[in-house]
Amino acid sequence: MKSSRLLAMVLLLQTKGRRTAAQLAEELDVSVRTVYRDVEALHAAGVPIYGDAGHQGGYQLVAGYRTHLTGLNPAEAEALFLSGLPGPAGELGMGDALAGAQLKLRAALPPDLRAQADRMRARFHLDAPGWYARDTSVPFLGAVADAVWRGRLLYVRYRRWKAPEEVDRVLEPYGLVLKAGRWYLVAGPGPRTYRVDQILALRTSAEEFEPPDDFDLPAYWRDHQERFHAFLQQGEAVVRVDGAERTVPIESIPKAARHFLSQGPSVEVLEPRELREEVARLAAEVAALYRPTP
Repeated sequence: MKSSRLLAMVLLLQTKGRRTAAQLAEELDVSVRTVYRDVEALHAAGVPIYGDAGHQGGYQLVAGYRTHLTGLNPAEAEALFLSGLPGPAGELGMGDALAGAQLKLRAALPPDLRAQADRMRARFHLDAPGWYARDTSVPFLGAVADAVWRGRLLYVRYRRWKAPEEVDRVLEPYGLVLKAGRWYLVAGPGPRTYRVDQILALRTSAEEFEPPDDFDLPAYWRDHQERFHAFLQQGEAVVRVDGAERTVPIESIPKAARHFLSQGPSVEVLEPRELREEVARLAAEVAALYRPTP
């Protein structure tokens, strides 16, 4: 709807500052001609927006102008409160700030939207980690987050899965990611991904750095996940389930053997031969363990 698009344009200018017509068109998914018409409509409505010509030109709002959150529709108001994550915010030391922000947002909403937002918050709760995941201590999360905010180098001692298990690293902290209840630090050089709970010691340097201009944290994480899953699925196995043969991806022979053995007689491994033999070997060990004593 045009009214929603006009509000979105005002909020873009309010939060991002000067934007060219081409930038606004791309962000609002409309044509440049539509941007020109929308700017005229905002002028007519009394919104103090003006444009400058030239290479450095663009549209912007008069300094100090702020709009209010009266243009939210019910779904947007509900989504804003549903997106609040008090647990992670508290871990980052931002619990009070989040509560204050939600209080101000709630006060700015009209009464009907306020009631719908309260109902959404009361009826939905996010608990991301799995049932068998235990709470892991992350003593250096606050210091890591502070270094991310301020752009400071980190000197860390880190525990990894391969030898040598403990290594010293100088990191440029680009961003933090919360995945399935676990915090990850994306840092240069590289960049590479580090589990924050595996940091054994940390010192924040006074030396500052700037992340690469082309670094995009969400895009990096999507690529990282794709590489991770591709690494996990390095082979295939043919199994018989309920009388039907199926081909499934596997990570490795040892891990696949333990997984299929845990399924009991409902799954039979047919190929590859090495996997079938490993399942048979493990099954024999289990049978020997439980063989009745004379």
